[in-house]
Amino acid sequence: MRIGMMVDSYKPYTSGITNYVDINKRYLELAGHEVFVFTFGDVDYQDGELHVIRNHGMPLADTGFYLSTRYSRAAKQLLQTMDIVHVHHPFLSGRLALRYCRLLHIPIVYTNHTRYDLYAQAYLPMMPEEMSRGLLQAYMPSFCDAVQLVVAPSAGMEKVLRQLNVTSNIEVVPNGVDLKNFIEAKPLSRAEFGYKENDILLIYAGRIALEKNIPFLLKSFAGIAQAIPNAQLLLIGSGVQQYEEEIRTLVGEMELDQRVRLTGKIEYDKLPSYLAMCDVFVTASVTEVHPLSVIEAMGAGLPVMGIHSVGVGDTVVDGVTGLLATHDLSAFTAKLTRLCLDLDLRKKMGDSARKASSTYAIERTTNIMLKHYEKLVNDAQPRKSSWSVRLRKLLESVTQ
Repeated sequence: MRIGMMVDSYKPYTSGITNYVDINKRYLELAGHEVFVFTFGDVDYQDGELHVIRNHGMPLADTGFYLSTRYSRAAKQLLQTMDIVHVHHPFLSGRLALRYCRLLHIPIVYTNHTRYDLYAQAYLPMMPEEMSRGLLQAYMPSFCDAVQLVVAPSAGMEKVLRQLNVTSNIEVVPNGVDLKNFIEAKPLSRAEFGYKENDILLIYAGRIALEKNIPFLLKSFAGIAQAIPNAQLLLIGSGVQQYEEEIRTLVGEMELDQRVRLTGKIEYDKLPSYLAMCDVFVTASVTEVHPLSVIEAMGAGLPVMGIHSVGVGDTVVDGVTGLLATHDLSAFTAKLTRLCLDLDLRKKMGDSARKASSTYAIERTTNIMLKHYEKLVNDAQPRKSSWSVRLRKLLESVTQ
């Protein structure tokens, strides 16, 4: 099959969606399929990856996102030779998929990766919640009705979509993770970072962004640091420069400079060894849909401390693969303290977490998605009129 992945942003921008598309593209290609990524960004950017088609757009400061309402003519023609397209953002890429692909009866799959309701509250605080929710309830049902398959990465996300009045058929398919490197990871040397062997290392890996609730995490760790002198916190990742600077400033204001280390962005292939060096994965985010960073940490054998919410709550089993608390600072800190102080509990939960991570193995999830792709492509064939078939063949010849 020729499979088109449509995303609003792609490399060098780093996010869970970017990682998901990258990993799935590689495994689909290993299975013998042609996979093309259609996105916006710097059209001159090169990293050696084949079949990535970038289109001009207006950059949104240093967020890594670009605004545009169209693809180039060549990109549009190439997109229209796909057997199926998979959309990962509903607004820009999603509308283009409907505009360019429906006429030719090319099946469209949409995966909802993001809690847009919570993102609106985080980034548009002046907009009343009722208004942002109303806009989503007006947009999402009709968009989902227009595609052939809606995918939710977790059961919790399916419920959120239903609350937004989406009535379309929804399949729950977890986002896959390439777990091999995480399961087999060798830990980095603690001494190289100035840590001691008996230090309790807490680690967060992900974007340093407003919606990740990092100030809450720092406030909790401040309490941990007072009670447990050998506890350390490692924050891995980058984000919008201004917000990164705000977090660094906050660490200084809280007098945690000697206990909290921000590494900035690291190479992804080094992440497994960072995780393996640590004792507990921590996250205070409540906006996740299917937290790849949590699953990666579980694959590396770390118990997870998180908040009861969609995504994290769907992935972590409280008391088995980690601990979950309410979005209350005292409750979160109390549970995290317990995890820090109980070595046997950490080891037991870490072992359970590694075993549970196999549910999200990329080999398994890719096979599930491929079955959906194949069914949609087969179902679409009888609906293709002779003129649309001829048009596709013409487009193929133009782009060869």
